[in-house]
Amino acid sequence: MNENAMTLSRLPPPLLAWYRASARDLPWRKTRDPYRIWVSEIMLQQTRVAAVLGYYARFLEAFPTVEALASAPEEHLMKLWEGLGYYSRARNLQKAARLVTERGGFPDTYEGLLELPGIGDYTASAIASASFARREAAVDGNVLRVITRLTDDHSDVALPQTKKAIRSQVQEIFPEAGADTRIFNQSLMELGAVVCVPNGPPKCLLCPVRDLCLGRARGTAESLPVKAPKKSRRAEEKTVFLLLRRGQIALRKRPASGLLAGLWEFPNVESALDEPAAAVAVRAWGLEPLAWKRRLTAKHIFSHVEWHMTGYTLEVSGEDSAGFTWVDSLKHHAVPSAFARYREEAEHALNE
Repeated sequence: MNENAMTLSRLPPPLLAWYRASARDLPWRKTRDPYRIWVSEIMLQQTRVAAVLGYYARFLEAFPTVEALASAPEEHLMKLWEGLGYYSRARNLQKAARLVTERGGFPDTYEGLLELPGIGDYTASAIASASFARREAAVDGNVLRVITRLTDDHSDVALPQTKKAIRSQVQEIFPEAGADTRIFNQSLMELGAVVCVPNGPPKCLLCPVRDLCLGRARGTAESLPVKAPKKSRRAEEKTVFLLLRRGQIALRKRPASGLLAGLWEFPNVESALDEPAAAVAVRAWGLEPLAWKRRLTAKHIFSHVEWHMTGYTLEVSGEDSAGFTWVDSLKHHAVPSAFARYREEAEHALNE
């Protein structure tokens, strides 16, 4: 047995004991229901635990069963998801819910779960282990960080072969007892989330497996995991219009595919326009500016692009030629967090 394998073979007992004594009290850890575990895993993708907690409770109150989610109106679903971002997750949840409902229940294997829309290797493994006590290693960023530090592994974790190799290593040490099998993935993720943390030094003095850690012993833990530098994001300039008319505000729906597909947005155009140029854009929609109220700027960062936005709040008259939807409240329309600053301004303007 090589040094890495020997290190990892000693990991499960102290890690599981620490998890049982110290794990955060999170609602999805109190159930074996695959529906509830699945919803939590999808919500937690690219999203902090603190941000998910409220959404998770509201979502399950609205859709307590997979059948309720399958039959939900899309607008209601998207409104509940508003602010969580990555809206394709919500659409895939509903697609998968309809399949599960048609089939009479969740598949109980990794392979079966992989067949559902929006479920990849990690999510299939997480559900299979937590719900059905399957020995399936779920490898996310937390697990990659923990294992590369424990084994002093300097492979690039952005490469598929590195993730595959680490999944294989974790699979080798996966416990077989049902109760341990259900929580082993969670214990590794918990260690990475609260002790072996990203973006700063690991909290080695609090770590239940510090004596096993080759990265700590060799002084390399802070430099791990190794990641290739990210490509720089491109910047896009936009002008956003909060068009007010007779106590209502204009919305339009984004295209059915692409970024923020099918969600509601405030009318906008490419490039940063000054007030005279903005007036030309408004007239091109068949509307006449009456009173310019406020100008406000905002920025939103996506994984691959940044929006730099200039916005105008203004009263207009006329009938638009662009097919806008005019509403007196935003409570039934999901406006993505990319427009959060303008949504806040719109709600203020509608209540003036």
